[in-house]
Amino acid sequence: MIALLALVPVAIWIYLLAGRGMFWVMGERDDRNEAPPPATWPSVVAVVPACNEADVIAQTLGSLLAQDYPGLFRVVLVDDQSGDGTADAARTLAGQDRLTVIAGAARPTGWTGKLWAVRQGIAAAGTPDYLWLTDADIAHAPDNLRRLVARAQSGNLVLTSLMAKLHCRSWPERYLIPAFVFFFDMLYPFAWVNDPKNKVAAAAGGCMLVRRDALERAGNIDAIRSQIIDDCALGRAMKAQGPIWLGLSERAVSVRPYRGMAEIRSMVARSAYAQLGYSPLVLGGTFVGMIAVYGAAPLLAFLAHDSAQASGILAWAAMAFAFQPILKFYRLSPLWGLALPLIGALYALFTFDSAVQHWRGRGGMWKGRAQAMGQS
Repeated sequence: MIALLALVPVAIWIYLLAGRGMFWVMGERDDRNEAPPPATWPSVVAVVPACNEADVIAQTLGSLLAQDYPGLFRVVLVDDQSGDGTADAARTLAGQDRLTVIAGAARPTGWTGKLWAVRQGIAAAGTPDYLWLTDADIAHAPDNLRRLVARAQSGNLVLTSLMAKLHCRSWPERYLIPAFVFFFDMLYPFAWVNDPKNKVAAAAGGCMLVRRDALERAGNIDAIRSQIIDDCALGRAMKAQGPIWLGLSERAVSVRPYRGMAEIRSMVARSAYAQLGYSPLVLGGTFVGMIAVYGAAPLLAFLAHDSAQASGILAWAAMAFAFQPILKFYRLSPLWGLALPLIGALYALFTFDSAVQHWRGRGGMWKGRAQAMGQS
């Protein structure tokens, strides 16, 4: 009986390796199959919501103003009631002829803080062909917009999104950040997202190029105004309008470090319970699933015998193998793959913490604001 049960994690990893869009290969990259430049370059306005970003805004906003884009391009920064002088820091940058800084109004009931700031930025953007929605802590290579637009035009895409390369230098970041991208790709295999015939849809909120007319047909940002996982919600709304694309990138980079494991926990906990639909039953099922996927293999490898032990070793080897491409992307040692069971256990705890925070009325924390399910 134990020998048969021990085959469960092996079967799970066979499916994950072969049957889930080859997500682990991390093959959807913006430096592959690059598109030719369009005949004419459409107009673009970048919309940047910013709340207390004075320490990074010069670098990130400066990278936007330094884009070598051949078409009409402007930047709208929405200062979301910052208390650290974010707007003043932005106004000191070169390129002010392309920059508009607006003061964000108080958030209405039913909106998350970030989406309300984005909505105000879109209203100030006018009627460009594309809106480039990007976070205030993301720095962009000078050619990023040009390549995004080329891909969007070539593929007639209504949404082109890049999973920015996250900050990954400290030990907590090395331990947990690659897994964040790995798990996201497992939930939303990028190849499936990019297949117009597949219903799976997602996006990465740090860098999203959106065709404005398609966004308006989808109901604008108003249609997702209360969504905690706003990027994936936007991905679903936009895929109903046309093809979308999501890929990994080193042209968009997060410049804000995570100062210890607690900050990474907060980042994960902000949206984990929302991902489960705020359901205690789904939460319980998730824990059972995490044990089967990540916990069973090392337990069998250390505690079982004969064929059951061999099954545990095989499943553990399979997950370590699957983790290698994302480790290579972040230029980390392959040996981190052996730690995936422990990493999975920590993410399970972060998910439980997300539920606890929601039950305490502190769900969806963003910039000190609890936003889940109408919290304020």
